[in-house]
Amino acid sequence: MFYVLHLLRLYVTNVATKNNYILTIYDFYHKKKSFSQLILRYKNNNNFKQLNMKKASSYLVLLLIVTTLFSSFKNTEKQSVNPPSEFELLVQYLEASGNFINTDAPAIILAPELKDNLKNDKYLILDIRSNDWFVYGHIKGSKNVEGPELLNYFEKEIDPASFDKITIICYSGQSASYYAALLRLYGYNNVYSLKWGMGSWNEEFATNYWVKNAKDEFTDQLETSANPMPEKGATPTINTGKTDGKEILKARIKEAFEKPYKDYAVKSVDAFTTPEDYFIVNYVTEANYNAGHIKGAINYEPKTLAATANLYTLPTDKKILVNTNAGLSSIYVVAYLEVLGYDVYQLAYGSNSFMNSILTKNGWDGWSAKEINSFPVVE
Repeated sequence: MFYVLHLLRLYVTNVATKNNYILTIYDFYHKKKSFSQLILRYKNNNNFKQLNMKKASSYLVLLLIVTTLFSSFKNTEKQSVNPPSEFELLVQYLEASGNFINTDAPAIILAPELKDNLKNDKYLILDIRSNDWFVYGHIKGSKNVEGPELLNYFEKEIDPASFDKITIICYSGQSASYYAALLRLYGYNNVYSLKWGMGSWNEEFATNYWVKNAKDEFTDQLETSANPMPEKGATPTINTGKTDGKEILKARIKEAFEKPYKDYAVKSVDAFTTPEDYFIVNYVTEANYNAGHIKGAINYEPKTLAATANLYTLPTDKKILVNTNAGLSSIYVVAYLEVLGYDVYQLAYGSNSFMNSILTKNGWDGWSAKEINSFPVVE
C-alpha cells in the first residue's frame, strides 16, 4: 500500500508540474493557504490558461488527496513501530483507576476502631500470622488466612463488597501492609492494614516486634545534607504478554502474591554498612528528611510517584530501598513499585530501627508504649 500511494503521488505531481500548477505541501500546510488561493495563484499562468478550470482543479484535488493519504499512512506506520510498553500501559491504567499510591495510600486502621466494631458484621478481620501464633492468641472473630492465599480467598471464599472494611493484621503491620496494598491495587478499595499490627493490640505481642526493634543505634551516623534527585531515565521491562493495562495488572499482582514479604525486608545495619548498594528513597516530608537520614538517601515527598512527577527518576539498574518512619507507608510503595517491575526493598521497621527517639520527640510515627492497648484476645 505504501508503494502504491508513493507511485500515485509521483504520477500526479509529474502531471501537475508539466502544467506549472503544482500544489506544494509547504504552501498548503506551512503558509496556511486555502485551496481557492492556490487556484488563483496560477490563474495568470499561460499553461494554466490553456487548460479548463475543471481539469486543473481535478489535478489539484487529486494531488491533495494522495498527499493526505500518504502522510496518514506514514504516521500510522510510525505509530505501529513504537507501541506503548507494558510498563506504560500499566502506569496509565493505575493512574486512571484511582491512582491509589498517590492519593489514598497508606490505607491504615487503628486498633481502637477495630475494638469498637468487633460485633459489626460489616467489619472483617483477616489474620495472616502463623497458625501457631493465631492459636496462641487472636482477635475475636478474626479468620486465619495465609498471606499468599489472600487473593484466592477474596475471589473464592468471600464477597468482599459486602463488607465496609476488611482489615489485614500481622505481627508488626508490615507484611499486612504489603498484602493490603496489593489487594487495593487489584481493586478492593475497602481493604486496610492494622497500624503496628498485633503489637498495638496487646503488650504481649508488642514485646518481640516493636519493643525489640525500636532503637537509636545509628543516630551518630545520620546525614543531614540533601542529596539531589536524578533526572528521568529508563523504565522497567515487563513481559506478561498482555496488551491491556487491566490484564497486565492482574498478571503482575498474582506474581507479587507469590513473593513473601520477608524477601523485601532489609535491616538497618545492612543499609548503614553498605549504603552504596542501594538507591535509598526517603518517603517522608522535607522537615523529616532534614532531621536525619541514611547516607546518600534522596527525599521523595509522599504522593509524588506519578508519571508526571518523580516516578521516572527511579533507577532500573540498582536496588531501590524505600524508607519511611514506621515502615508501613514504605511497604505500600514497595508493593506498587514491585508490580511496576522495579527491583525494590523496604527498610524493616523504618527509621524507628535507628532513630526512634528523634521520631518520638517530633511526633513522626515514633513507636512508644502509648501505642500499646490492653485489648483482650481469644486463646
